[in-house]
Amino acid sequence: MSLGKKVRSSSASGRLQTQHVTSILSELGSRMRNTSGPGGRGEKVTDDFSAPGRVGVSEDRNEQPEWLVRERLKQIRRRHSVTLGDKAQIMRRQHYRTDSTCSLKIDETISFDDLQKLKLAFEEFEKSGLRSIDAKNFGRIVKKCLGLPKTSNAQIQGLFKKIDYSGRGRISWGEFCAHMLQEYKENQETARRSKQVAFTLPATMKALCHGLPIVNIHSTYDGSILTVQENGDVCHWSPELKPLKIKHMFKEGPANRKSKWASDFTLMTEYNKLMIGTGDREIQLYELSTLEPYCQINALDTVPLTLDYGYTGPDKCCIVYGDTEGCVTIILISSVGDTLRLWNKLPKIENIPNIMIDNAVLSPNVIFVRWKVHLDWVTQAKYFQSFQAVVSSSNEESSSLVIGCVLPLTDAEQQLSEIREACYEGKTKKVQLSWTPQLRASCDQTVFTIHKGVKTFDLCQKHSLLVTGGMDRLIRMWNPHFSGKPTGILKGHSAPIIYLCIFSADSQIFSVSIDSTVKIWDIQDQCCLLTTDRKASGIHGDISACSYSSAMKSLYIAADCMAVLSLKIRARLHSRLTVSHNEPVMCCGYSEEFRQVVSCTEGSVVKVWDFDTGCQVFEYGGAHDLSAITCMAFDHNGRRLITGGRDGYLKIWNFNNGQCLKTLKKDGECHEVRDCIFLKVHRNFYVMSVGRDQKIDIYSDIPEDLHRVQRPQPSWQDDLKYGHKEDILCVAQCPPSLLATSSNDGEIIVWNVVSGRIQCRFFSPLPANHQNAEGLDTSVPSITFLKNSKLQQFSSATALLSSGAMGYINLWNVLSGGNFVGSFKASRFQQKITKLAKTDKDTLLYAADRIGYIYIYNMEKFSPEQNSPRGENFWRAHTSRVTGLQIVDVDQVVLTSSTDYTVRLWSTHGEFIGTFGQSESWSVHISSSWKHPAVPYEILIDPLSMPDHEILNVKTCISDAIKPDKTEARRGELKQAETSSTIHQ
Repeated sequence: MSLGKKVRSSSASGRLQTQHVTSILSELGSRMRNTSGPGGRGEKVTDDFSAPGRVGVSEDRNEQPEWLVRERLKQIRRRHSVTLGDKAQIMRRQHYRTDSTCSLKIDETISFDDLQKLKLAFEEFEKSGLRSIDAKNFGRIVKKCLGLPKTSNAQIQGLFKKIDYSGRGRISWGEFCAHMLQEYKENQETARRSKQVAFTLPATMKALCHGLPIVNIHSTYDGSILTVQENGDVCHWSPELKPLKIKHMFKEGPANRKSKWASDFTLMTEYNKLMIGTGDREIQLYELSTLEPYCQINALDTVPLTLDYGYTGPDKCCIVYGDTEGCVTIILISSVGDTLRLWNKLPKIENIPNIMIDNAVLSPNVIFVRWKVHLDWVTQAKYFQSFQAVVSSSNEESSSLVIGCVLPLTDAEQQLSEIREACYEGKTKKVQLSWTPQLRASCDQTVFTIHKGVKTFDLCQKHSLLVTGGMDRLIRMWNPHFSGKPTGILKGHSAPIIYLCIFSADSQIFSVSIDSTVKIWDIQDQCCLLTTDRKASGIHGDISACSYSSAMKSLYIAADCMAVLSLKIRARLHSRLTVSHNEPVMCCGYSEEFRQVVSCTEGSVVKVWDFDTGCQVFEYGGAHDLSAITCMAFDHNGRRLITGGRDGYLKIWNFNNGQCLKTLKKDGECHEVRDCIFLKVHRNFYVMSVGRDQKIDIYSDIPEDLHRVQRPQPSWQDDLKYGHKEDILCVAQCPPSLLATSSNDGEIIVWNVVSGRIQCRFFSPLPANHQNAEGLDTSVPSITFLKNSKLQQFSSATALLSSGAMGYINLWNVLSGGNFVGSFKASRFQQKITKLAKTDKDTLLYAADRIGYIYIYNMEKFSPEQNSPRGENFWRAHTSRVTGLQIVDVDQVVLTSSTDYTVRLWSTHGEFIGTFGQSESWSVHISSSWKHPAVPYEILIDPLSMPDHEILNVKTCISDAIKPDKTEARRGELKQAETSSTIHQ
């Protein structure tokens, strides 16, 4: 496929190398959270151009990349002399050397004490009359205050340039602090954004039978959902809320008798049983698979308001329920299977085998205990096997929540000895059941006193976390072993909280309030990740029950309807796939000033990458709020970034800390910006944008102007009268005075940027063999000027190249009134060319199409009489539309981005260097660190990457394998037929 491609035998993997460093950013964050941690300083960096490290990376990596070890061994040679060529090579190698693949930035090594020293040093300069310092003095105080005398000047200069984005050559203490705080803020926001979650809205809802409240919701082992209504209707739902089975459980009694009602229910998963508590002071058990009655315990002293079940060991369990008297009753059962089978054979009452609680406790396998815990109704009671404790809550403040033991240690030992004696002697256990509740000793319980009590709670062993919620609308986070003071308070609900659930796997808390507001919180950062109100979810009515299914990643809510809010699950990438972003990349560019790559996405996220290693340096989001970033450009010195978005705004950024310096927008309604450039006219600098408003907007670039919002200059008269009639897609400049714009209808206008006059205009022609075709895409998404003295048929050696229909590239003479010169087919697959780029000397043209192929054409000595310029090479770089294409001539590499979520780097010969964001770093000037000869996995498996070869066009079958001679003969006939048809054409 490629011509003259260099191939090496193998590619080596590399690993990131960093030192653990406590930075001022992390110190500031810890101080803001009233916590403190150990400080430290990383190793001193001595290389001139060490690459900045990935944000937040601080693991110790002792192992060096294999390619780096090999290259160092190659460089250790005995030398007797140094020639001029050797010296140049050594200087180049030192200039681009990457000692450890991703080292830390200077500003990440600054501690709080260092910051105080720097402040004093700046103040000394202020006392001498200097309110700002230059780069030389900045370097001196950084080395002195940070204790880094061997730090390279290149690193210090890099930090200075990031702060001095306007290029004044001086920075103040205020600017230094602003840079540090802005960088810290964006790093925190990036961490929060990485944890973002979202529900599929609106909620999926299903109507309820009879419209009666659901008392509880539980998920089964297969992910399906079980609900019980107050009248005893049990409904089995699919995870998507399709009713699978509905059955009424309570037998109808006499007409004059009050109907039975369900108070709560739970599942005995290990024994395939459904357990329902009723208002008739019963606990009923049903077969879970058939919903047939199994047995019941009746004659309880109180109604079980809240019911729970816990598996305590092999063939052991406990049943816990709370009542209206503030008591928690615990029934411990051993040999559960045998005990339940025995109860199943007892006489039936209302068609269900029945045993009174007084008789049940006579069994040696049953232990009964009743605790007086609260002074008000029990709102929730649960058994937690991981803590071997029962937790209960109440709306009464003095004993809002209690974590208590199941049995006192002395009582447990005494009862166990009685059971052993009864079993050994074969005697019946004689127990006089007492409904008088016991009081736990203070050492057997932990009591939490909470304002306005607790309606709901959850407990997690992994995070050693207890969360409570209630009438005061606050979620309190506690260490379950200490009741004195909460470790955190989460504020945000505006109504009482009725449901809490800790999802330990993702370190999240789910909360629901009575106004149908659902929130998801991050445990570590103690911040709200998502809020969904009833307007967004569509859930209305009084909520009676909630349940979160970790298996289905769904929250089920029962109100007027049964509803489910499903979390949007991010697609898990194949282990061999690497992406640079989590959404389509819309544009990318290279800053020579910082040797950094910047990429922007449809999700309005900007990422900054180290060009030499591929490591992420920085990231910030919400650049254009929720609107996509459609285009970008750098200013003349590469220190500021200009972005355009679908919101119609242009924004100027210090992209190294995410600070928005200025917003450029028109008065009135703003339309999508499709392209923008930064240009110089005489001694003045301008930002120019084009887009859906079909006009050219020009903004003066004056860094000293402190206005945060800037309006465009008056439009050119020719633009107002004779400009484009369709959306403008692209703009390109040819210094000193030419400017070209292209539109959606195929029109190209060449302007004199000094006078604002139209110099010439033309429409893209259709290919010769498609003149009468209808519905062809005639838009011109990319144009570029080509200036080469060796170009033939072009006056002043200036040509304009534009993308045409069916994968063609058109050539135009823009001088002398402008005229069409010729065209050639650039895309082998007749796909629209989306991006054009050229080398510095305008000899090679790079073209990218909408299915990800890159083509290289030699434009030197090209004349229109030729069918096509000489094709040097082509390869597939992405699996979808290429949105960014730039040639970095100094390093002989090609930068590309695509809507397939990736930003990649290639050699000018098409060798794959790597994908930005991959786990292994690279060194641009050490080919052994490249991915080549490998190619991206998704390209390898994509059907459109299949090479076009005659053998692939022959249909084969089993008989071909049996009779290969006939197969070869048929292939020969096919080849001969193809040759003859070519001759006839």
